[in-house]
Amino acid sequence: MSSEKMGTDILQRLTETLEARKQASPESSYVARLFSKGEDAILKKIGEEATEMILASKGGDKTHLVYETADLWFHCMVLLAKHDLSTDDVLNELARREGLSGIAEKESRQKD
Repeated sequence: MSSEKMGTDILQRLTETLEARKQASPESSYVARLFSKGEDAILKKIGEEATEMILASKGGDKTHLVYETADLWFHCMVLLAKHDLSTDDVLNELARREGLSGIAEKESRQKD
């Protein structure tokens, strides 16, 4: 299996799991507990994970950097699910931007 296919498969499975956890009891899962605590708890967790990722990068430990990046991505996926969005929405936006100058893309968003 290609790494691209494996990547989309894991993202799809995680998306499905996150959706299921929206209805789960907070006592039954970490994600259900995050959902029950609300958006501020999810945002706090994203902030913590982003800081940990930065520290891992500054520390030069590649294994730790990958671990912390996975934590950050996961918690971003929780936030997306909270807003009834998924990685597909983000991937579609990245595909839209592909081949565009970063400067031009940013300018196009500032005109909105």
